[in-house]
Amino acid sequence: MSHVERTVAVIVVAAGAGIRLGHNLPKAFVSLAGSTLLERAVATLGLLAEPVQVVVVAPAGSEGHALDIAQRAVDTSRSPVTVVTGGATRHESVAAGLAALEPGVTTVLVHDSARCLTPVEVFDRVIADVRRTGQGVVPGVRVSDAIKVVSGDLLEGGTLTSTIDRETMLAVQTPQGFPRDALEIAYATANSVEHTDDAGVFTAAGMIVQTCPGDERSLKITTPADLARAQALILGINGDRVRVGTATDTHAFAETVGLRLAGLDWPDEFSLAGHSDGDAVAHAIVDALLMAAGLGDIGGMVGVDDPQYAGASGEVFVREAVRRLSEAGCRPVNVTAQIIGNRPRLAGRRAEAEEVLSTWVGAAVTLSATTTDGLGFTGEGRGIAVVATALVTDLP
Repeated sequence: MSHVERTVAVIVVAAGAGIRLGHNLPKAFVSLAGSTLLERAVATLGLLAEPVQVVVVAPAGSEGHALDIAQRAVDTSRSPVTVVTGGATRHESVAAGLAALEPGVTTVLVHDSARCLTPVEVFDRVIADVRRTGQGVVPGVRVSDAIKVVSGDLLEGGTLTSTIDRETMLAVQTPQGFPRDALEIAYATANSVEHTDDAGVFTAAGMIVQTCPGDERSLKITTPADLARAQALILGINGDRVRVGTATDTHAFAETVGLRLAGLDWPDEFSLAGHSDGDAVAHAIVDALLMAAGLGDIGGMVGVDDPQYAGASGEVFVREAVRRLSEAGCRPVNVTAQIIGNRPRLAGRRAEAEEVLSTWVGAAVTLSATTTDGLGFTGEGRGIAVVATALVTDLP
């Protein structure tokens, strides 16, 4: 379908560092219930009634990874994906996206990958309103909280000076839509002056922006609390039915080379002793899941010395645990695991390991690593310990 003329393009801004989210990787690549924010944002575009050009603005050095994710999320024969490198500011990033538009595009939507739960109906609404009015269109929701103006420090000892009428306030969201020609003129006129959003660039150029209904699900994921809220929305979690399990696993290093840890092979590291592959991360995750669901532990599930599990991959145990959760009417919500030891160095492969483990669990898995400052057997380099925590909820 490459011959189909596309008159709409969606620029997905995914170049943010995500520092406030607390992950050591760009925000767009953070996992939410087993899929990255970027994948979820792009997948929605495949549900639009018409084909669109997808332009992903990625962090410098991560363009290839962003392209792989985006191309998995959408039918590229219908809606092709272009990836461009983001700039130091949002203005530079969107400008880079504008420069990559196909000639036939007349309507442009700019969307934050951090608002990856925005329903497809909002995109359809914005596109229709831009075409109908020939003006900029932004979705939004009413502000329910009282809004106060404060002098001094906002949270520590500040003084309330006035109240803003919330009936005149709108919490704006994305995608924000514009006629292409007008948006290009607005960006050229702005001369790199930074605005908080694209509607600000558009209005600063003297052009009109109208509003349309947004959606409460279109929250912007900025902090860990936002991520947890988004995950609850996806999984339909009832807070009264959430249960937590915490478990540990410990393995000593063997004298053979060829480590298996966190679902990855580390060919230059000493292996961990054990009846199976010795993947302490996988084993701790299994115990945490089973404990959260009240299903015992890994020993009760498969037996610690069963010959059929000699050398077995941790994947076998994790998937079996998830299957048993399902039989018991439960599902994983998320899992965290911390590796305690001097080696291997996790930082360079953290995202890779999280992606593998999230696939096994069917929910987001987050990893961290720490040392013990030379104390104990882990500090002396004689083995690895792992602490895992799993959150599970009942199936609907």
